[in-house]
Amino acid sequence: MEAAGGGGGEGPGCGCKGIRSCLLCEGPAQAAPPPQGEDNFTYCPATGLAKGNEHSEFAGWAFPFPGVFLTEEFISEDEESEIVELMDQDDWKPSQSGRKKQDYGPKVNFKKQRLKAGSFTGLPSFSKKIVAQMKACSVLGGFLPVEQCNLDYMPERGSAIDPHFDDWWLWGERLVSLNLLSKTVLSMSCDSEDSIQLFPTFSKENGELSPPGSFTQTSACKNSGEEGINCILSPRLVPSKEVTVAIHLPRRSLVVLYGDARYKWKHAIYRKHIEHRRICVTFRELSAEFSAGGRHEELGKELLEIALSFQGRPV
Repeated sequence: MEAAGGGGGEGPGCGCKGIRSCLLCEGPAQAAPPPQGEDNFTYCPATGLAKGNEHSEFAGWAFPFPGVFLTEEFISEDEESEIVELMDQDDWKPSQSGRKKQDYGPKVNFKKQRLKAGSFTGLPSFSKKIVAQMKACSVLGGFLPVEQCNLDYMPERGSAIDPHFDDWWLWGERLVSLNLLSKTVLSMSCDSEDSIQLFPTFSKENGELSPPGSFTQTSACKNSGEEGINCILSPRLVPSKEVTVAIHLPRRSLVVLYGDARYKWKHAIYRKHIEHRRICVTFRELSAEFSAGGRHEELGKELLEIALSFQGRPV
């Protein structure tokens, strides 16, 4: 489920394997941290646009970035404190790239596509209220989480997660994450050979974003005295691989990735965006194959019955 990162090996209290690494296993000989990328666009929740960053070559340009739902202050400060306190009563297991984790879900071998309930006893009791609150979100109609993964990030460990797609054999379209304890940035990147059409978005007259297709006059046009629709800035095509989009996640915000943001764009959290302890609580639903009418419908029903008992402990 995770892509490759920097080079390293397993160290004390470290869960890194292969070429992934963290500050615990890199040691003083590490010449430079793993590649962290530079976001050149920022997602705007109010407009649904990815806007070119001010000091990038894409300043003043934007494109629609569908498949993201972001709501701030999804839970209160008191609820956050209570949830984290309950999490910390259980052990955190070392994971890749400086993270620690707690899993509540079935035993899965994604490479061989094998699945069984194993020691899965359900989602934790404190998540029942969180899941109930999700019903108020427009994009989460009918969302039934079958798995919960808590990830603990710390700057002292160099915690990060490399650009990756979540599995889509078992997990369904919507990925739901609750961001706790500190703000961070979700970095979106695309390996597609396609191009993205950018639109000019900034009007110097009023300083407001214009919708795609609402073009603004260029300085050259204004200097020449030309006016009207005969003087426009044409859309711009750029390779998808050259575009990275930052989705800023405030503390206690809930983000949902679906559609293109789920299946076309990889997501990552870079080291530089972990400034304090951060906990990410991710909920996943079943894919069509394990849902009503699917090939493994009965197994899906069994797993959902376990999950929604809300009596679970970390597996």
